[in-house]
Amino acid sequence: MRKSLLQILFTLIVMVGSVVGYLYYSSFWLPFEYKIKDRMLQSRGEIKGDENIVIIDIDEKSLKALGQWPWSRDKVAKLLENLSNLGVAIVGLDVVFAEADNSSPQKVLSQLGLPHNNVPDYDAIFAETIANTPTIVGYVFALTPDSIEPEGSPKSAATIVEQNRPKHSSLIKPYRAILNIPQIQKQAYSSGYFNTVPDNDGIVRSIPLVMEYDGVLYPSLSLEMVRILLGEKRVNIVYDESGLRQIEIGEHVIPTDFFGRLMVNYRGGQNSYRYISAIDVYNNSVDPLHVKDKIALLGTSAAGLLDLRSTPFESVYAGVEVHANAIDNILHQDYIAKPIWALGVDILSIVLLSLLTLAILLFPSAFFSFVALVALNLIVIVAHYYCMVYQGILLNTILPLAAINILFIVGQAINYFLEIRQKELIKHKFASKVSPAVMNNILASEDDVLQGIEKEITIFFSDVRNFTAISEAAGDAKKLIHLMNAYMDPMSQIIIRSGGTVDKFIGDAIMAYWNAPISIEDHADKAVTAALQQLHHLKTLNAALKDNPEFDKVTAMAEEKGIPIIDIGIGINTGVAIVGEMGTSSRSDYTVIGDPINLGSRLESLCKYYNSHLTISNFTKAQLKGDYIFRFLDLVTVKGKSEPVEVWQIHDFDTPQQEPLYTVSYEALQEELTLHHDAIALYKEARFAEALCLFEALQKQETKTNYALYPIYIERCSHYIAFPPTAFNGVFVHTTKG
Repeated sequence: MRKSLLQILFTLIVMVGSVVGYLYYSSFWLPFEYKIKDRMLQSRGEIKGDENIVIIDIDEKSLKALGQWPWSRDKVAKLLENLSNLGVAIVGLDVVFAEADNSSPQKVLSQLGLPHNNVPDYDAIFAETIANTPTIVGYVFALTPDSIEPEGSPKSAATIVEQNRPKHSSLIKPYRAILNIPQIQKQAYSSGYFNTVPDNDGIVRSIPLVMEYDGVLYPSLSLEMVRILLGEKRVNIVYDESGLRQIEIGEHVIPTDFFGRLMVNYRGGQNSYRYISAIDVYNNSVDPLHVKDKIALLGTSAAGLLDLRSTPFESVYAGVEVHANAIDNILHQDYIAKPIWALGVDILSIVLLSLLTLAILLFPSAFFSFVALVALNLIVIVAHYYCMVYQGILLNTILPLAAINILFIVGQAINYFLEIRQKELIKHKFASKVSPAVMNNILASEDDVLQGIEKEITIFFSDVRNFTAISEAAGDAKKLIHLMNAYMDPMSQIIIRSGGTVDKFIGDAIMAYWNAPISIEDHADKAVTAALQQLHHLKTLNAALKDNPEFDKVTAMAEEKGIPIIDIGIGINTGVAIVGEMGTSSRSDYTVIGDPINLGSRLESLCKYYNSHLTISNFTKAQLKGDYIFRFLDLVTVKGKSEPVEVWQIHDFDTPQQEPLYTVSYEALQEELTLHHDAIALYKEARFAEALCLFEALQKQETKTNYALYPIYIERCSHYIAFPPTAFNGVFVHTTKG
């Protein structure tokens, strides 16, 4: 009886608290609700956008061809003329021309005091083009006060009528309008603002279709374009006792929230609509069928023009495509909205689900209670997903889920403490045999990953060069430890982010591996990518260490010797090794052993010999799928091995990256590598005199990227010329580790 009373009391508390929170504290739960709805949209997947909507993209290609933005107005005018000649239905400008064109010949000559009659005026040309083409200009509202006084009002051809307007409207009321210059504004048939107002987490989920400025209502660019396309003059703003309910254009009813915002039913990520490069339109090289009778939006996807937004699908999304989605939603009446009656449904669902959870808590079996709870959670999620995706109805999900799960957790705790009292929770502590990271993988895996098995892995060894000199320069152990921690931490994070496991730190060395204990695809590529990212990061790390006064002596030592503060060599090998838990009964760890590990360690040691920062075996190279710049180093047998192994150097990614690791131009490096591999081919064929000529030519190059390799081959060729081998197989035997 006492237990039931406590359960009922707590149920009432949670139920009332959830309803009050829903009605009065939406700012607390709304961010979580947004995330759930984002996940539902993502789970729905992408939907094909309307093929009649296209985006004329001021992209990087266009900027490279026509110069930096803003372009002179005659160029934009030509763009609009070409669109009109191609038969475009309507063009919306997701850009504002708030200042006169300073590149206009008439303005330039006027400022110089030179005759300027009959000289082209680019602003006049652009304004006339707007007047003679189906163009709707855009502008933007400044939503909060700034240091500029409001000046001028937007131009709109729409007649906006408010029905049942309350005394205080909830529409957004901006501070001022940032308009096109009067010359353009006067010639435009109509205009619309293109503001996108993100939620508190920075994600644009809705756009305001109507704003009230200086007592007058103005439509957004997307709303105005739809109105003109539908041939309607009038826009009805419909209120009820709770606030703004919907916007009507003819027979099109657009549901909005109280602030006049339309929740955008995104079709998917960027490029849900056809993107046409502006330069292709400018050059008239676009397929006419891609433009004729289409709805066009002129905007930009170029990162430098700062019109990128975050949406539920992508964190970097062209702002112009938000308006394309809105137009698509309105034309196809495909909305996601919260109708007025959804408020009652949300409150009722909180009450009913709380009571159902109370009934579940009264089940005698804890197992069946848990199964019922899981089923209840799934029913809520699936039902709300169905309503949103297939019916376009938004229902609150986070509060019902929070209510039933809080009730269940606390209710079970009440059951536990009241029925079982005080019991010893754990008598013996589980002896940890593996690291926490590995343990998480073990718990998530259905396999017994602790058991030793043979598995293909990619092994990684890295080592700090000149560590003895660094240790001596550091002066004391504390500074040396700080220095090593500053190096080890980012290097380890790079490995972990790439899916690797940091096995151990061996002094200044790092041992890691990929594809164990959990299998991952392309593990060789992930290892090489992590290694190259580490080498790239060293530049940033060394710059930070140089600016740190704690390491002044180390910096001075490095500058005196002409070497980086931290420089590393990395060896990577791929092969089948034994993986599993190894050690003693009191101390063990999950690790890897076998010949591939030994070879990986040898490859790292050979970095010094061949003057390579990243050395891999042919076993790893055979599995790589990415684009890298390779150099064949040698065919060797390392100490302790009889089978020859190809040793390769990777210079960097063979794709545009940040500042490359090599110190010459890409073209110069490719020329050197071509000559190098020609020399290697001759060497392998035992044509030592010819190979010697090429190696000597390479050694004489001032731009060579490997100063230690060519003397090695020059010495070998010279030796073999003097003492010709009887059976040459190109294999060099390393009798030491490095």
